[in-house]
Amino acid sequence: MSDEPRSFEQDVLNELGDDRLHEIAGLLGTDASGAQDVVGTTVSALSGNLQDKAAADDPAEAEEVRQAVAEVGDAPAPGDAPLQGVAAFGGLGGLAAGGMMSGVLAKMSRPVANAVAKKTGIPAPTVTRVIEMLIPVVLAVLSKRAAGTKAPGWAGPKGSAASGGLGDLLGQILGGRN
Repeated sequence: MSDEPRSFEQDVLNELGDDRLHEIAGLLGTDASGAQDVVGTTVSALSGNLQDKAAADDPAEAEEVRQAVAEVGDAPAPGDAPLQGVAAFGGLGGLAAGGMMSGVLAKMSRPVANAVAKKTGIPAPTVTRVIEMLIPVVLAVLSKRAAGTKAPGWAGPKGSAASGGLGDLLGQILGGRN
C-alpha cells in the first residue's frame, strides 16, 4: 500500500465492519456497495458540517466543537480506548460513551439526513437511522485519529490547537474536506 493516509470515510467503513455494513444495506434495501456509497456520503456530510460548525461566526458553536474535540482528544490511546468497538452498541443508545462529541453529532443529524436524502433520494427518516448507527463508529474513528494528532498540535482540553487552531486540528483528524 502507499504511504498516503486513508480517508476519514474509509476509516469509518473499516471500523463499521461487514456485519454492520450489511445491516445498513438491509435498512436501505440495497447491497453492500450501495450501503458503502450512502455511508461515504453521510460521513462526508457529517465531517463537513463539523468543520463548518467549528468555523462558524457564532463563537458558541465554535466553542462547543472545540470542547467536543478536546474531549475526544483526551480519550485514552486506541488500544485502551473505551470507544473501541463502540460500533457494536449501535443507535443513539451507544452514545453515552461519546460525551460531548456525540451530542454535537446528534444535533447535526437532522440537517445531514435532509442533505443526504436530497442528494440520494433516500427518505430522510431512513438516513437518520443510518446516522444513528454511524455516530458511535464516527466517535471511535475520531478518538483514534485524535490520539494520533496530539503530539504536533494538541494543546489539551483547556487550550486550543497550535499552528492554526481548531480548523487545522479538525482537518488533521478528519483528513481535510472531500
